This record gives sequence, structure tokens and C-alpha cells, in this order.
Amino acid sequence: MAGQGESGDRAAAGGGRMSRRSGAMRDEVIAFKRERILEEAAAAFYEHGYQGTTLEAVATRLGVTKPFIYYHFRNKAEILSEICRRGITEAVAALDAAQAGEGTPDQRLAAAIEAITRTVLEQQAYTAIYFREEKNYPADDAVELNRRRKAFDHKLSALLEEGVAAGVFEIEDVRLTALAIGGMISWAFTWYNPRGRLSTAEICRRMAGLVLRMVRRPE
Repeated sequence: MAGQGESGDRAAAGGGRMSRRSGAMRDEVIAFKRERILEEAAAAFYEHGYQGTTLEAVATRLGVTKPFIYYHFRNKAEILSEICRRGITEAVAALDAAQAGEGTPDQRLAAAIEAITRTVLEQQAYTAIYFREEKNYPADDAVELNRRRKAFDHKLSALLEEGVAAGVFEIEDVRLTALAIGGMISWAFTWYNPRGRLSTAEICRRMAGLVLRMVRRPE
């Protein structure tokens, strides 16, 4: 009887592991499908605008039917919100990493600028949609996206203030400087050409250099 109990326990444990693996695989498949929808929707919004794109057009690009999209997203507006959420979330995360990281304020600022610029360039369509389609944000999501944008400005300002306090930066107006830096980086989506003369890595490095020359205290 004891052997049968142990065998049953092992079977139950094995079944539990299989169930967890199956659930994890299912989640991965769903995440992959959502990502594909977002990629094709972003490409369509970038090329034709949000108003000029239908879910039928997105479904055609994916080679699926419209119900496939509705299984993963409630509507076109939810897709727009998710696209717009991506870039600003990664930008805020880059500043969080810079604030928590090691090194001098100028080293951490340079690392943050490179990371944010890389996000803007590698997600050019997402960044463009974030700025171009602001008027089409659903009301509730507009509040959230605006909150994240303010968090970005606040965290960048805090990093600049830290450099000023350490005597590394010389800045007359920290808030204005943070807005100017954010605008300079964000607007790179308008001129960036993946086949241009500079690589993504080189652009990121040069943007960091430009920012440091703006704020660093003269020797």
C-alpha cells in the first residue's frame, strides 16, 4: 500500500510539472502571437496612419482572419495603446537603471542616453506612432501614457540634478535641459535611416557625447 501511495504521489508530481510546462508553453505562444500582431499593426500605422488602417488590413498582413486579432486584443485602440506604451516604458527603465547603477553621474547619464537612443532607433515605427497618434489615444490610456512621460522627464531631471550636486554638470535650468534632451533624442525617429552612413551604435554613442557636452562643467 505504501508503494502504491508513493507511486501515486510521483505520478501527481509529474502531472503537475507537465501542467506547468504546458501552461508556460501556452503563454509563450500567446505572447508570440500578440507580438506579431503588434509588429504588423505598427508597420501599418507607420505607413498609413492609425485612422487609415483597418483591422482587416492588419489581418491581411498577418495572413489571418480578423477574429484572430480580436482573440488577443479588444479593438484597434488597445493595439495602439500597447504600441505607444512600449517605447516610453523602456525609456523610463533605462533611466531607472542609470539611477541605480554604478559610476559617476556623467557615466550613468551617457549610458542612459545610449540606451534610450537605441530604443528610439530600433523601434522607429513605435516611436513615430507614439508622437503622431497622440490625438487618437483612448482617454484612460492617454492619462497613463502622460504619467509615464512625466516620469521620464522627472527621472532625467533627477539624474541631471545629481550631476549638478556632484559638481560634474553645470546647468542653469535643469527642467528645461531635461525637456531639451528628451526632445532631441525622441525626435531622432524623423531622420534616422537604418541604411544611413552611421550605424545605430555610432549614433547612440554620438548622441551621448552631444548631451554630455551640453551639461558637463567646463574644466
